[in-house]
Amino acid sequence: LAPTPPPPRAVLTMSGAALAIDVVVVFFLALLVLYRFADFRKQHKLVVIATVLAWYLCFLIVIILPLDVTTTIYRQCTVDNSRISPTSAPNSSKTPTNKTNTTHSLPDSPVLQECFKPWSYIPDGILPVFWRVVYWTSQFLTWILLPFMQSYARSGAFSITGKIKTALIENAIYYGTYLLIFGALLIYVAVHPGLRLDWYQLQTIGITAANTWGLFLLVLLMGYGLVEIPRSYWNAARRGYLLTKTQFKVAKLVTEKADAEETLEDVMEEVRKLNQTVKYNHPLRKYVDTILRKCPIEYQERMGRNMDDYEDFDEENSSFPNEKNLVKLHKQLIYVVQRQQRTRVQWALLLEEAFHLEDVAKNESSSSQQFVRSFQNEERLNWFTRYIYTPRVEWYWECLLRGVCYRILAVLLSVFSIIVVWSECTFFSTSPVLSLFAIFIQVAEKTYNYLYIELACFISIFFLSNCIYSTVFRIRVFNYYYLAPHHQTDAYSLLFSGMLFCRLTPPLCLNFLGLIHMDSAISHQTREQTAYTSIMGSMRVISFIADGFYIYYPTLVVILCIATYFSLGTRCLNLLGFQQFMGDNEMTSDLVDEGKELIKREKRKRQRLEDGESRRREWKERYGNQKEEFTRNRGSHTEIAESLQATKRASKYCRSNSKTERDCLELLQDPEPMDFNADSFSDDGPDHNSELGRYQPSGRYLSMSRSRIFDDI
Repeated sequence: LAPTPPPPRAVLTMSGAALAIDVVVVFFLALLVLYRFADFRKQHKLVVIATVLAWYLCFLIVIILPLDVTTTIYRQCTVDNSRISPTSAPNSSKTPTNKTNTTHSLPDSPVLQECFKPWSYIPDGILPVFWRVVYWTSQFLTWILLPFMQSYARSGAFSITGKIKTALIENAIYYGTYLLIFGALLIYVAVHPGLRLDWYQLQTIGITAANTWGLFLLVLLMGYGLVEIPRSYWNAARRGYLLTKTQFKVAKLVTEKADAEETLEDVMEEVRKLNQTVKYNHPLRKYVDTILRKCPIEYQERMGRNMDDYEDFDEENSSFPNEKNLVKLHKQLIYVVQRQQRTRVQWALLLEEAFHLEDVAKNESSSSQQFVRSFQNEERLNWFTRYIYTPRVEWYWECLLRGVCYRILAVLLSVFSIIVVWSECTFFSTSPVLSLFAIFIQVAEKTYNYLYIELACFISIFFLSNCIYSTVFRIRVFNYYYLAPHHQTDAYSLLFSGMLFCRLTPPLCLNFLGLIHMDSAISHQTREQTAYTSIMGSMRVISFIADGFYIYYPTLVVILCIATYFSLGTRCLNLLGFQQFMGDNEMTSDLVDEGKELIKREKRKRQRLEDGESRRREWKERYGNQKEEFTRNRGSHTEIAESLQATKRASKYCRSNSKTERDCLELLQDPEPMDFNADSFSDDGPDHNSELGRYQPSGRYLSMSRSRIFDDI
């Protein structure tokens, strides 16, 4: 008798539930990351929505791609079984093997494989539509909408029409360059023999052009991140190095902070002159009011509005500014105010970091094993610090465990970086398979271990995207693009980051599929393609890009990694005058010494403030209860004052017997009334003609004036 086949294995099929859960979770993840950099209350709502959408779509591609890989592996199994046995259902969750027939079949006859649905299986037809919507939406954002919104947000025009006009003019060259590249590829396809143009090929040309631009920038950022991320964790375990670098940052930031404040003062001086020149009935006065509303509050109170000057303007006077100058000043004001606020917040945060590192250095030699801070931060006093992250736990983490954990993490990331570099240089070799990523996936594919495949794909693509995204967060282009944490990033930088993410993520995922040999353009294998690859089209339309650039250009990551390891970019910037942290440089040593002195000065200032607060607190606790007693004894004090008045009147007619008595009478007598006259005040004060800054004497002093009481009016 033939042995009874085992019962079918239970398969957990969640249909599109995994996809739906990822879609929701990734949205909140993108919102959380954006909240760290953007201020939702101050930023324009359209800027926040566009940036969230761009980041959300990019994170979504990274998270959903492993599900696409496992679904494709399952479909490949069913297709292979259908070729062996056409009667088998292609979508069956399991195709059992008939061992009785296998025993009598020929030795070289193909055997049906056992196909199991992955737990995150996505039904046919969902992923192609999903990828098409996500990809084309992200491309519309990065190439059309976000560049336009960048110019719109940076424009100093006072009307919507003016901002749109400025954005169109600034993007004319930008869009013209893309059309030129697309036209060149179009001409190549048109003159190439054997190729005919249709909508599918035009679509593929556009995708190829976008991916080529993205891959060019992708390799540059990846070469930096593969080396810098492990090195940053290794250096973070060296507290002496970290403190020295922080001191260097303090000295460098104080210069930037002073420059930002001086620039703001210069712009405010121009605004002040403009406010005095443009009268209330000038046609451009409404634009001046718009500029004043963008100024910081303290400057608004200082300048006020020039509404009490009813002098008519002279149309023939050429000293009045025109609208073009006001637009330029408005644009400059928006930039300098944002920069001054950002440097101020960064200064406070950098000082906190420097104080913390100094506290760690002091507590390392502490025998009490209790972490003691120089300054107590009331914001840290919550249930987490009271019951979980206690001073003892903080001491063990900061002084013992943190350095060890960071070194272990740095070693693991270094190994991962070596694997990525090796795979990037060998992923085009399919026989034998040299890419380590492809080997890992193929080994798991044989056993249909879908959970391992998804974890391996997710960890791999997460590391690659972290190398690229972290570089995007770190780069800084002459203060025009800078992602500053703690809600200090301006609209221009937020939109620019969304553009970069949307341009880098699609070629990143395509490069990852090439590393695991699931892209037919790279592996040259006849197998099922992922739904993501299917919407990209066949890159064979442009052969020199598919067979040359896509395969051999990623190998340049080796050169970039070597350059980053030896800090060639940092040394070049230092030679050009951009001060960078280099341990063997004299300028770096001078800035470190300057940073030490600045930290000491700020620490003394902070200590004086805290001492003053503690004294006021003690005074309030000690004498605060005497307030009621003082109120009860108020009547008796009034009686004493009346008796002193009587004594004073008597002293006018009799001589005091002693000097002490005369001094007491002089101190206790009332001041002589003063005549507050309008003539005693000059009109040169900065706030004399302003509504907010005008000095208003109280009615008590006006009543004491004996003559010319209405001179102010």
